[in-house]
Amino acid sequence: MLKKRFKRTLRYSKYIYYKETLVNREEKFWSFLGSFIGIGIIAFWQNYQLEDSDSLFLIGSFGASSVLVYGIIQSPLAQPRNLIGGHLISAFVGVSVQLLLPDIIWLTAPLAVSLSIIAMQFTKTLHPPGGATALLAVIGSEKIKVLGYSYILFPVLSGALVLLLVALIFNNITPNRRYPINRNYKKRIRKLLLLR
Repeated sequence: MLKKRFKRTLRYSKYIYYKETLVNREEKFWSFLGSFIGIGIIAFWQNYQLEDSDSLFLIGSFGASSVLVYGIIQSPLAQPRNLIGGHLISAFVGVSVQLLLPDIIWLTAPLAVSLSIIAMQFTKTLHPPGGATALLAVIGSEKIKVLGYSYILFPVLSGALVLLLVALIFNNITPNRRYPINRNYKKRIRKLLLLR
């Protein structure tokens, strides 16, 4: 039974992976445009609207999120729940670790990342860039560390929401792209794999 289930899961994974590698020029164009606009809005917001402020809105983990949300839109890790929840939970964990154990980088860096992974797994919001969000709360500049728990709202929540809103627009422009995926889609794939 376990062997059969493993083989089925492997077929399912191979199908999803293979399907995601079949990206035509149109899909590449929309991936490029969506990520360009999403990151561009956050960068514009930081550069022109907040130039006299100490606020920071563009963090490195948003680049990794863009790869998932605009380039691999069918991935469970790219879905809105994972995008928003993964970043928020990881930011909370990272800030908490930073406040509890400041200036012990050899301990806080691995602890923030490891705890954020576990927290995302428990809440079913696994989003790989969340690990970077937690790490940034610990190893980031003083500008980031001074934010404390407001780091969760600005830049993390605000940036993740911008990425999500742009993804909802650009990932649904053509009939070939649907974001977020719905459960019926997953059921259809499972049925297809079970029929083989």
